[in-house]
Amino acid sequence: MAGRRFGCLPGLLGIILALLWISEVTKPTPLHVEAFDPRSPRRPMPQWSDESFVIEERTEAPADSMGTTFAIDRDGAWLTAEHVTHGCARVGIEQGGFARPVSRLVESREADAALVRGGVASDHALPLSDRMPPPGSVGYHMGFPGGQPTLVISELIGAARARRGAGQDTQPVLAWAEHARIPMGDGTLSGISGGPVFAEDGHVVGVNSAATDRRGRILTTAPDAMMRLVVASRAVGERPVAYPFLDLADAHARFQSWLAQGVIRRIFCDVDDGP
Repeated sequence: MAGRRFGCLPGLLGIILALLWISEVTKPTPLHVEAFDPRSPRRPMPQWSDESFVIEERTEAPADSMGTTFAIDRDGAWLTAEHVTHGCARVGIEQGGFARPVSRLVESREADAALVRGGVASDHALPLSDRMPPPGSVGYHMGFPGGQPTLVISELIGAARARRGAGQDTQPVLAWAEHARIPMGDGTLSGISGGPVFAEDGHVVGVNSAATDRRGRILTTAPDAMMRLVVASRAVGERPVAYPFLDLADAHARFQSWLAQGVIRRIFCDVDDGP
């Protein structure tokens, strides 16, 4: 099947310029980046579907950007999209109006997911699942498109695969059809990258990865690929309880609560490590 082209969700937002970086020393600890890839030439990861998507990459030089991240362990483990953190000299999670630098990244080479550690704890964490919801299920995507907190409601189309840029390996994804947003709008979803997508049972089943610029399709990481990264990192020692969503109003109320608690936050990339 011919690939469908998608816009990337990097979030080239001016708001990054308004946030100051916090550090206890003049020059922060260098960011330590690890790569996790369970694939091998002898054991490639299985393809879930014949349907494929092409995620268009930016051709200009890397720039400071913003995405979304969410806590998966109260000791300071966070998930986001790999393309949000890749190539950054510094990565910071918003805390009290500032970008708090983190010290460690574990980036997946199997899927568009990265685990962030070091520097930022959370009073709460979100429950994860490696199970794919049935097609037709409702999905709740949460994050900061355009820098503003937004809840996107979708319907799961099914499993697929995506390729980010020419020559890149395909990645397992879930494809969703967008139905509505709170608040209402039809602009770019840039900035929601890295945020969680919830199934109706209350579990996070993927990380927001890409979407069309117009209202249409949203791609998220496959839940089993997300969980392989989490398990390999050995950074998560708890399993929060998941509660099914009662309805859209319940999903929106929980989103507002998680924002207030700091469970879902903005994450910032600084590509320039100079003075």
